[in-house]
Amino acid sequence: MLELLGVITGIIYLWLEYRANIYLWVAGIIMPAIYIFVYYDAGLYADFGINIYYLLIALYGWFAWKTGFTLTGKKKTTEQELSISYTPRGAWAKITVAYLIAQIAIAWLLINYTDSTVPWADSFTTALSIVGMWMLARKYVEQWWVWCIVDVASSALYVYKELYFTAVLYAVYAIIAIFGYYKWKRMMPNE
Repeated sequence: MLELLGVITGIIYLWLEYRANIYLWVAGIIMPAIYIFVYYDAGLYADFGINIYYLLIALYGWFAWKTGFTLTGKKKTTEQELSISYTPRGAWAKITVAYLIAQIAIAWLLINYTDSTVPWADSFTTALSIVGMWMLARKYVEQWWVWCIVDVASSALYVYKELYFTAVLYAVYAIIAIFGYYKWKRMMPNE
């Protein structure tokens, strides 16, 4: 039942994200609170852990979208609210390094400190989700492609772990991620 409630919240979250609606961050606080319990019970410890990150990044995302400010306090836009934009070229190397470090560190933790049966798959989706959420918080349009990869891999992982409702949710997420990319491109300034 808790998994089903998480799925419903996830659908609301994705609908709000698709529309680039700031209230996605409210659902972004509720959904991880639910999935902390679901993933722990399923033995998906990296997914369990990332939901703590999701709670924190939801607060940051709300702040960044609302004010246009970053954690350093530097305003990135001339408007009050953060605009959808392309990921800066120079950010891709940092994003890739952050992903690789997170993947290796999470896999190492899962292998050495948990009874996870899927440490590499769990760490793959978790590490990629870390960078995807950061990209979403910065309102980078390419975050949709990151989520498409995460969603396809997660759907397969959840079928393997017999979380069928969640597997279906992530399959739907993957499809919507493609549409979301094109919708956000149309919403970009000067597009």
